[in-house]
Amino acid sequence: MGDLMINLLASVIAGTAVWLSGFLLRRRKLNRARSFFGLAAGASCLLVVSRHASSPREFSVHRRDVAALVELATIARECGAHADRVGEDQPTGEIGRLTEFCVGGPGGASPRSVTHLRAILRGVTYEIFDEEKRRRSFTVGGTEYVGSPEISYVLLARFWGPVGGRPVFFIGGLTAGSNLAAARYLTTHHPELARTYGADRPFALVLRIIEPAAYGTDFTELVADVTDVAFQPEPHR
Repeated sequence: MGDLMINLLASVIAGTAVWLSGFLLRRRKLNRARSFFGLAAGASCLLVVSRHASSPREFSVHRRDVAALVELATIARECGAHADRVGEDQPTGEIGRLTEFCVGGPGGASPRSVTHLRAILRGVTYEIFDEEKRRRSFTVGGTEYVGSPEISYVLLARFWGPVGGRPVFFIGGLTAGSNLAAARYLTTHHPELARTYGADRPFALVLRIIEPAAYGTDFTELVADVTDVAFQPEPHR
């Protein structure tokens, strides 16, 4: 009887130790994610998205951009925060007040993403050079990333405003599908990004999506870290 009680007690202690170890590990991962995204339990964040470029309806959003917003809202929910979608005609507020996820490429770019490119991502330029075929590209530091049916590109960046505060995550793809690919990449790879850039360093990454028509977002890879050229200082006035 004594041996049975000792074995039961040992099992309880071992089980408690395993549970506590798992709990602490999950808590550490949660705290790291919250620090990386600038989120906290009960906090709010903003989802800003471009209008559907080829739709005549004012509030239309491409279905893949909607899917990207779902991925980003999932990040917020896992951090214990909640996300509010902001239309391009709605006031967004000061940069840094809330964590912001801004989704918009060159076609139907929202005024918010255009402002971020003009004011902070000054080393990045987008271009539509074949309106009929919707051929698009963006250039960072003299390197041009041109989309095609076989390959698409997206810029994924994190930065802060001049007074700090909460971060902005910018997703600027050549297509709505590449926006979705970047959102899924951020959802999957944010632990590695946190180890590389911590909670307080900006970054700008170019991602490539291979054969999006055949593979969707499955074949997404990191092409270049363009942090050193994407954030150019403001020219003297």
